[in-house]
Amino acid sequence: MDTIVIRGGAELEGEVVLSGSKNAALPVLFATLLTRERSVVRNVPALADVRTTIQVLEHLGARVTQSPDGHEVVVEPGAVACSEAPYELVKTMRASFLVLGPLLARFGHARVSTPGGCAIGARPVDLHLSGLQKLGARLRISEGYVEAEAERLRGAKIVLDFPSVGATQQLMMAAALAEGTTVIENAAREPEVSDLAALLTAMGARIQGAGSSRIEIQGVAELGGAVHTIVPDRIEAGTLIVAGAITRGDVRVSGLVADHLTAVLSKLEECGVALEVGPTTVRVRGTGRVRPADVITSPFPGFPTDLQAQLMALLGLADGQSRVTETIFENRFMHAAELARMGARIETEGSTAMIRGVEHYEGAPVMASDLRASAALVLAGLAARGRTEVTRIYHLDRGYERLEAKLAALGARITRRPS
Repeated sequence: MDTIVIRGGAELEGEVVLSGSKNAALPVLFATLLTRERSVVRNVPALADVRTTIQVLEHLGARVTQSPDGHEVVVEPGAVACSEAPYELVKTMRASFLVLGPLLARFGHARVSTPGGCAIGARPVDLHLSGLQKLGARLRISEGYVEAEAERLRGAKIVLDFPSVGATQQLMMAAALAEGTTVIENAAREPEVSDLAALLTAMGARIQGAGSSRIEIQGVAELGGAVHTIVPDRIEAGTLIVAGAITRGDVRVSGLVADHLTAVLSKLEECGVALEVGPTTVRVRGTGRVRPADVITSPFPGFPTDLQAQLMALLGLADGQSRVTETIFENRFMHAAELARMGARIETEGSTAMIRGVEHYEGAPVMASDLRASAALVLAGLAARGRTEVTRIYHLDRGYERLEAKLAALGARITRRPS
């Protein structure tokens, strides 16, 4: 396993361009299975999770080709005959479970392993399964696999207990080929849901309301190929904006969609971070210690759980006491103990973390526990005195494309040490 080595203290300066969204690219790639025709997906981030997705597609029989930089992926699923996604591929990435809906809708049967991913909580797939059952699927769980059958799915009204992004995406894909109309109430409103809807619409699906809490899908008999460009990664955008703030630098993050970051930018301004916001760019200038703040994670358009750890790294240096409340995942404070190794004063109790800001961090060896925690540790290392080594960064590679190279181009003293 590689290690990230950081010598902190450098003020970041310059411009950095975002990659495409990981959380949008994975369901879009799986959605190409809904047709026999060729699809082209552009602005795909070159990530470990994308490589796993492509392995799943190829295992199923699709022909997949990539541009040399990996940012364009062509999927030809005409030869797909296998409808089983095995444990060996699904265990490393929760999003692999999204293959279930497309396979079931297209072939009438599917066998998919229950998912893995980051160790940040149980994240059950109950909402996926109950929704598919309402569409007429017959389900059986055996030996760690979900086995699903349906001659043809039928439209239904589905009310989600929680606005789950994955369940919303799963049910949208399945409903696109169902007979009749499907209505998803309490649907997730995240930009990644709207991005998937844009691809499905380009393939010939009839979808209304994506981006709202009520999505209506009129099923069609078949879908065709499409060309689609993935939206920018709002979580990478937030991470890089915090990098500029925590190092008290002057960084312009470009290629973003500012409307996807409203809650994040508002919270940073509350902390006293100087921001200049345009439709596709944010300039961040650090002017000193930030002010403390309280934050509660919530589904979009609220503050994203995927930026909670990064904000905590910044609040650890605030001039006062902050509170972070995590409402999405029950085990997402594992980075707190590692930040404490660098001098942070954080106390956690249940879903709440109390952060008493310190004047500076001290470099230390730390270990990443999940994808976003690894980013938070890198951010803390950028601001710390001395040397920080972040291990288990395979988590980082799942969700950030060349993060250390982007930070180095801004002046960070950061390198990757091969294992």
